[in-house]
Amino acid sequence: MLLLRCPLLLLLLPFDSRPQKLPTRDEELFQMQIRDKAFFHDSSVIPDGAEISSYLFRDAPKRYFFMVEEDNTPLAVTVTPCDAPLEWKLSVQELPEEASGEGSGDPEPLEQQKQQITNEEGTELFSYKGNDVEYFVSSSSPSGLYQLDLLSTEKDTHFKVYATTTPESDQPYPELPYDPRIDVTSLGRTMVTLAWKPSPTASLLRQPIQYCIVINKEHNFKSLCAVEAKLSSDDAFMMAPKPGLDFSPFDFDHFGFPADNNSGKERGFLKSSKFGRQTSPKPRVDLHRVCIGNKNIFTVSDLKPDTQYYFDMFAVNTNTNMSTAYVGTFARTKEEAKQKTIELKDGKVKDVFIKRKGAKFLRFAPVSSHQKITFSIHSCLDAVQIQVRRDGKLLLSQSVEGVRQFQLRGKAKAKYLLRLKGSKKGASMLKILATTRPNKQSFPSLPEDTRIKAFDKLRTCSSVTVAWLGTQERNKFCIYKREVDDNYNEEQKKREQNQCLGPDMRKKSEKVLCKYFHSQNIQKAVTTETIRGLQPGKSYLLDVYVIGHGGHSVKYQSKLVKTRKFC
Repeated sequence: MLLLRCPLLLLLLPFDSRPQKLPTRDEELFQMQIRDKAFFHDSSVIPDGAEISSYLFRDAPKRYFFMVEEDNTPLAVTVTPCDAPLEWKLSVQELPEEASGEGSGDPEPLEQQKQQITNEEGTELFSYKGNDVEYFVSSSSPSGLYQLDLLSTEKDTHFKVYATTTPESDQPYPELPYDPRIDVTSLGRTMVTLAWKPSPTASLLRQPIQYCIVINKEHNFKSLCAVEAKLSSDDAFMMAPKPGLDFSPFDFDHFGFPADNNSGKERGFLKSSKFGRQTSPKPRVDLHRVCIGNKNIFTVSDLKPDTQYYFDMFAVNTNTNMSTAYVGTFARTKEEAKQKTIELKDGKVKDVFIKRKGAKFLRFAPVSSHQKITFSIHSCLDAVQIQVRRDGKLLLSQSVEGVRQFQLRGKAKAKYLLRLKGSKKGASMLKILATTRPNKQSFPSLPEDTRIKAFDKLRTCSSVTVAWLGTQERNKFCIYKREVDDNYNEEQKKREQNQCLGPDMRKKSEKVLCKYFHSQNIQKAVTTETIRGLQPGKSYLLDVYVIGHGGHSVKYQSKLVKTRKFC
């Protein structure tokens, strides 16, 4: 993959009659180019095998180019949104004959060459809209001029792009272990101990990997780039990355000012305004990042009691400075000693975290008279044990897996104490709702059987037909598919069964469809769907989400299916 600024590429190529030898790149030239940051500064060219960082103004599209000289060339392109969703599209168009490296005549005028490229839309290869780290991979790409178009419609934002013609040998992003989750191994009032499995990039390939932990009280992050954008969110528009860290440093050329070493001292808008606002980036107090080397266990201290925190882990290849995100987790620190129970409010969903073999106590004291009490529980992972006592009398003791609803007879001025006991296998996460209003249902209703059934006789080389049960309540159902390896087994599927992770955590490309469904006759509350466009002889993991009126979603049991290899 030859990488030059597009006008420069069209001007210089006709003078060079030697064909480019691709996908092998000139390592000496490549290393010289990446050391010379000015080569890529504010450039529309993507370098082969290096990640670039750049900036998008809202509603101002940006286009990047690269050229593949030979047919059947491997190609991988990765786009990482930082602090806003992106719309991006990858397309290719044939090069003019003079740009193929075989012509020897006089070059065409520059404007005429530019028109040959810009007047053609090219063939679209891939498009995406969202804030996931998304990629395009092809083992055999045609020769031509490739263009990557990016757009941010929400706000000004940073992003990163990586492209390579040697994806098998480069492997700049650290590989995740077979179980990429972060485990909470110890939980206290002001500390949480985290553990995770090491990246195979470090343990097997012996490449230098360090782990960076991010702690905050709002949500999990999908990339380290998003974390960096959040840390400097107040000053992202004026912030200039340090030279050497990015191939396309964001500096004041974007504002029309010439770049110089004293630019920061001479411009008045860098000084404090009359309102006292400092322009130097300051990390937010509720978001912290710490890199700990190659250890795979870490204790986070100085936390607040009875506070929910979100933890993210990123494996960073220190040779390439590129990172991969583990599956984030969350945990609530223990209460102060005097606070032995968690108060439940009528009609409010409460998130509860229970460490392995641990227990939590919750108290519900209705403020008004009531005839019935409804407890709705959504266990995200393994089953939990629940006991409900009213004024000291045991009313209920059961094991809860998935979503369960219990309705108990009410009593004036009664107080209810709930005891939740975690699983012996690992930490437990759940959502719980207590209410005196029987029509208040934040969780969608579920049938007793939440399995997805696949019809073997209707299976083809490119489609599978499945069915699942519904209820008498009208709900929205969304089905997602994901291709998995042939050796994907039930143990791997079980590790991913966090039912509290909704469809908003899935890639847009995995979505099949959404539809509303219900039946007044519970015996006929069944729906079928044929999923098309699959590959022959491939395995797929299917998930069905039911979304209730309150916006909460619940995932049915995942189904592993495989298309026929021969038809």
